[in-house]
Amino acid sequence: MNICVVGTGYVGLVQGAALAELGNLVVCVDKNPQKVEMLRAGEIPIYEPGLKEVVQRNSEAGRLRFTTDLTEGIQNATAIFIAVGTPPREDGSADLSYVDAVAHEIGQNLDHYAVVVNKSTVPIGTGDRVQSIIEKEYDGEFEVASNPEFLREGTALSDFMRPDRVIVGLEAQDGRARAIMEELYHPLDAPIVFTNIRTAELIKYASNSFLATQISFINSLTGLAEQVGANIDEVSHAMKLDRRIGPKAFLNAGLGFGGSCFPKDIDALITTSREYDVPNELLEKVRGVNYEQRRRAVDTIERIFGDLQGKTVAVWGLSFKPDTDDTRESPALDIIPEIQKRGGAVRGYDPAGGEQARQKLDSSVVGADMYEVLDGADLLFVATDWNQFYNADFDTVYERLNMPVLFDGRNMFDRHSLEGKGFTYYAIGR
Repeated sequence: MNICVVGTGYVGLVQGAALAELGNLVVCVDKNPQKVEMLRAGEIPIYEPGLKEVVQRNSEAGRLRFTTDLTEGIQNATAIFIAVGTPPREDGSADLSYVDAVAHEIGQNLDHYAVVVNKSTVPIGTGDRVQSIIEKEYDGEFEVASNPEFLREGTALSDFMRPDRVIVGLEAQDGRARAIMEELYHPLDAPIVFTNIRTAELIKYASNSFLATQISFINSLTGLAEQVGANIDEVSHAMKLDRRIGPKAFLNAGLGFGGSCFPKDIDALITTSREYDVPNELLEKVRGVNYEQRRRAVDTIERIFGDLQGKTVAVWGLSFKPDTDDTRESPALDIIPEIQKRGGAVRGYDPAGGEQARQKLDSSVVGADMYEVLDGADLLFVATDWNQFYNADFDTVYERLNMPVLFDGRNMFDRHSLEGKGFTYYAIGR
């Protein structure tokens, strides 16, 4: 099948590369000529395990091409995916200007039947909006679909190839567009849930908001667990053994959620709920708990020393999660300025997110080696659960710290093991 993907950000690039891997002929379109040239040369502008190899393999096979010309991209395309950014505005609503611009250009250049698919995460009602924009420019036959993504950074390719389900929103669910989407996703051997467009749009927000709610729920109990002497990890483990909850529930206590999806999607759903005069107080609490968890972590560090003035904290982990360089809404990037505001100095390290972090922090804060940032530090704060940190040489850590104090913001280490090595160990909810 001939496919056009508009946008080569995270979602667009994974979508295009994965569809090409399934045997489709895919053209990815981006307005940035430097980015297109980079992709043509086999270079990947984002960190995602395995993606570079898939892009190179399918480019060499002729199944994946990159261009700045939308007209070239949509020529002969059966399905056109809109996969551009929808960044949050100051009020929490999604900025749809990029989606609007692509819809206008599609309407101006389309000359045959195609399914125009919203892959971007968009507010409820955006499908109608795209339909209206294209209709003003093009009077031929086309259909609009909603096909939200459920990709996790760090495991995006496997998430695409082995999805729990595929969501497709269509207004006419028994016509040509349905047949195209069924054919496109048939190789994945996953259930395809067909529904109307607005329901599909809400499913995306509802799914991410529920997962975020689980995280904030368990984090809301960590303070109580610490006060009464309970172990929040054991609470979480026992809860997951309940079949009504399940082993994959997002109930791991820590510093809360970050990244480009959960915070943005919660804000967008809160904003949409207000617009329809059905405010969602639960999600507002979920958001509040998430950011309060970060402040509580700094409060704990301050209690350890009594005063952060003149203290140095080494922070391991600047990306919002392991196996990605994405620092958007990263807990560490909230925690570091708060430590500095209270008089402490910080040196941080991340295996992949250092460059992004340098753009958001004082560049002198970000080091190039995980052990060097420990020199002269009074405490090691682990903010992201990279395997590299789990497998660290803690004899070296002990030697290089001024004081062998470790705050485990992800509850990833064994207390008895570290205390046996001479560390003073703190965690969340333990």
